Amino acid sequence: MKFPKQSLALLLVLSLVFATAPGGFAYQTDDATTPAPVLAAQQTPEQLRQLVAPIALYPDALVAQILAAATYPTEIVEADRWMQQHPDLKGQQLGDEVDKQSWDPSVKALTQFPSVLANMDKNLSWTSSLGDAYVSQQQAVMDAVQVMRQRAQKAGNLKNTPQQTVTTQGQTIVIEPANPDIVYVPAYDPWLVYGAPLPVWPGWYPVPGIFIGGPEIAFGVGFGIGLFGGFGWGWHHWGSDWHHHAVIYNHNTYISHSRTFINRDNFGHHGGEIHGGPATRGFAGAQHGFTVPHGQPGTHSGAFSGFDHGGIARSNSSRGHSSFGGGFHGGGGFHGGGGFHGGGGRR
Repeated sequence: MKFPKQSLALLLVLSLVFATAPGGFAYQTDDATTPAPVLAAQQTPEQLRQLVAPIALYPDALVAQILAAATYPTEIVEADRWMQQHPDLKGQQLGDEVDKQSWDPSVKALTQFPSVLANMDKNLSWTSSLGDAYVSQQQAVMDAVQVMRQRAQKAGNLKNTPQQTVTTQGQTIVIEPANPDIVYVPAYDPWLVYGAPLPVWPGWYPVPGIFIGGPEIAFGVGFGIGLFGGFGWGWHHWGSDWHHHAVIYNHNTYISHSRTFINRDNFGHHGGEIHGGPATRGFAGAQHGFTVPHGQPGTHSGAFSGFDHGGIARSNSSRGHSSFGGGFHGGGGFHGGGGFHGGGGRR
């Protein structure tokens, strides 16, 4: 049986159309042009514990700053590169210049701790995953931090030192600076410090200043935070509300307005949500007794969006640079060759 050439060509075209159409035409509806919401992949409790392991033993306020800032991974990259370009800025001068930037208050706060900022930049995939998890599984992330603290305490590695105070309130472990004007960032191996070894986060880069080999915790030179007290993003404006499983900023539950993890359908943070467009950051929640800021948080420029777990920002950065080569800022920082105090020395 012979087909005319025109009929054969039409048959081939129709066959290709049906073969490539998703799900076939029978399932097409008027809503076909509306993209389905992108859902965050829910991580298991053990995965979340691995995710928070590098920061779970930090002071409560620093944990709060990191979780909030992790929702702005592109700003983390920008801030760390900016710090590298301004190594001579210190103290009040550093604070004044940081205050002029358009970054989220949490990102500005981390400029007080350049080694922490460098770590989040160097381990950008981890940072992005942490921010994504906090957005979509806030309560579970906060719970994971407490579980890891309990493990470290049971292993004998989390205790009072001259640098920090560790208190247990019911089932909650609180970590605070021993001196309210000086913050020490603990240095440890996040895959060994909790007792039973944890799987290393894929591609993890151990940043000097906050990482040491072995199961113990050590401390470098403290960061004086008094010079940053006059800024609305300074240390005393942050805290962790373990009872309500939330980050606290300026008396209230912190609400991120990052566009990075947009199109999620489960952004709830005690009644708040992450909005898609540039907007002044808002906050919800009860009063928590934290210091009132001396300035307005400002607005988000919305310059970066669509971050893909390190992909976009990584293309704009080079792994060969970090802010830990020179002196760290903010009241006497770690200088690469300085020793650690308490719980073992540098390794």
